[in-house]
Amino acid sequence: MWKILFYEDRRGKSPVLDFMNSLSAKDRAKVNNALRLLEEFGVKLKMPHARHIQGKLWELRPGANRLFYFIYIDDQIILLHGYRKRSQNAPAREIATALRYMQKFMEE
Repeated sequence: MWKILFYEDRRGKSPVLDFMNSLSAKDRAKVNNALRLLEEFGVKLKMPHARHIQGKLWELRPGANRLFYFIYIDDQIILLHGYRKRSQNAPAREIATALRYMQKFMEE
């Protein structure tokens, strides 16, 4: 089993948890199911549930919501950022935010 962790900023706030808590009960259930799959299969989880974005960055795809994550040492998955899908491709702004969080995590 993989261990899922949530990125927290220096103030202890987790952007991805804030996003998840803002979802409807139905969407939260989809996210929780996708997280269960990610926890079980880790790097072996592929489309339609997960997709590689760039470098170490991956995207979990529960319904119309997206969660960015990356694989860290010792079978750890770090969830970084979430957003609601509104277009075919992941918006550059959302990817940049996830990459910024990943960089901050690696520096700390």
